[in-house]
Amino acid sequence: MKKLISKIQIQHFLVFWFVINCIQGIFMELHVDEAYYWMYSRFLDWGYYDHPPMVAVWIKIGSWLSQAEIGVRIVTILANVGAVYFLWKIVKPYADNIWLFSTLFFSFAIFHVFGFINSPDSPLLFFAVLYLYFLKKYIQEERTQISTVVWLSIAITGLLYSKYHGILLLFFTLLAEWRLLTRRSFWGIVLACVVLYLPHILWQVQQGYPSLQYHLFERNSRAYQVSFTTDYISSLLLVIGPLTGWYVYYRFFSYKRGGDRFIRILQFIFWGFILFFLLTSLKSYVQAQWVLLAFLPLFIIGYIALARQTVPRWFYTLLYTTAGLILIARLLLIVPIPAIQQLPGVQAFWGHQDLAHQLHNYSQGKPVVFDNGFQDASSYNFYTRTTSAFSYNSRSYRKTQYDYWPIEDSIRHKDVLWVRPASFDTAAQDTIHTQLQGDWYAIPVDSIRLYQKVEITCDDLPDTLVVGRQYPVVLNIYNPYDEPVTFTNDGQKWPLFFEYGYTQYIWDPGTFFAFQEDYRALKIPSKQRIQIKLNIRAPEETGDRFLQFSLRTDPFGGSRNSKKYPVYVTSK
Repeated sequence: MKKLISKIQIQHFLVFWFVINCIQGIFMELHVDEAYYWMYSRFLDWGYYDHPPMVAVWIKIGSWLSQAEIGVRIVTILANVGAVYFLWKIVKPYADNIWLFSTLFFSFAIFHVFGFINSPDSPLLFFAVLYLYFLKKYIQEERTQISTVVWLSIAITGLLYSKYHGILLLFFTLLAEWRLLTRRSFWGIVLACVVLYLPHILWQVQQGYPSLQYHLFERNSRAYQVSFTTDYISSLLLVIGPLTGWYVYYRFFSYKRGGDRFIRILQFIFWGFILFFLLTSLKSYVQAQWVLLAFLPLFIIGYIALARQTVPRWFYTLLYTTAGLILIARLLLIVPIPAIQQLPGVQAFWGHQDLAHQLHNYSQGKPVVFDNGFQDASSYNFYTRTTSAFSYNSRSYRKTQYDYWPIEDSIRHKDVLWVRPASFDTAAQDTIHTQLQGDWYAIPVDSIRLYQKVEITCDDLPDTLVVGRQYPVVLNIYNPYDEPVTFTNDGQKWPLFFEYGYTQYIWDPGTFFAFQEDYRALKIPSKQRIQIKLNIRAPEETGDRFLQFSLRTDPFGGSRNSKKYPVYVTSK
């Protein structure tokens, strides 16, 4: 009878969890990042500049069911219900207290975020729970079952196709339980995962490892601030509930695992993620969701520690209070209250549909070009059901998937509308007023000239430069387009300038200089590569710098045509 009641209760919670996430997913506009991932699904591939492709597959499947916001989110909602179920299956053998499980899970604010929002963290969370469930079975089985090996291989592959953070989960598992390396079935799992993941590996090789370049080198290229670390530490409490999280941590730290190998692995995973991203915070800002996989061991062990002892009544009171506050917050997110909609963070969910429709009506059928980023162009594309809007990412910004998609090719030489939320400071601009997204400004650009995909590499660049000294370099320039690229300005409305410059970190606009040599005769045939010898001059200030090459065409600020080459500038 007790087992029947427990089963009914978990079913009740799963239905409740599904319903509230469906309500949220239906009535909230897409987050700007979700719109970007929707664009992924319009151009399905084995990989993307920012992330692996699992999020795109989920959105593609959901879009077959609905073209509205819920279509983007429905697979996430269903998978998250599955994750909760498997999480319960993991902890139930330790302690059968569905009421504590449900209320504790509901108090973890970060679990609400990925209950309905579709981002790479959503499939990552699902496959992480699936991985832990079958890992527990794999460790406990006296004779390894083929079904366990198959499901573990699927879970691991799903992790890696969801987000690169998944590799850390595997690393910390092996760090805690290195004896897994001695099992023959383990190497069968490794082989299966490599085969299943090979398409993404080949995509990285063919594209020149863009994701590795971005995540390992460019993303952290910024000046350190103490707030990077303090914000990270404070977020560890806030995202799991400021009222109850401290007590969950206390129970987690005080729990004695005995000889439980699975609990040992969970502890290693928790501390591995916490310390890894603590070190990361010494270089760059750490987003709260990056530590998502640390909160699974925290929840599992915290629940077990609480359920095996008498839970204080005051803690239940705090859980109920936290749950009530979260429910109120979720309700306020779907009710169109202007004062709430304009709050930082919340604003990312509102006003984009209205902005897209206004810009679409104003453009009168012209392609729309947005300035730097990927969110605004993606929201416009989603709410106008098109893929024609383009994001011009200048050399002071980072690359995005818009630097790879064929959208730029489709708008070159066409008349476009260039829009952004900052004034162009010209009488030719028009102002578009929106209620939630503020004023936007637009100027027409006739016969747009763009060379954002042209690739420039330099193989003979010295690592150290002397202040003010001139250096010869050989540049390799590749034209990926189906038409020639010409550097002449004859017969062109918008002039082109071939430039190089130095920056200190990723968002630094830097200082750029035009090459003095005559390069106007350059003409690169389609799909061809040429070499050219030019001279660069070292900057006048010493220290670490990044050298970058750029093609600038008016009226834009210059595109990012090369990677950032690290150099050190010395006085002698």
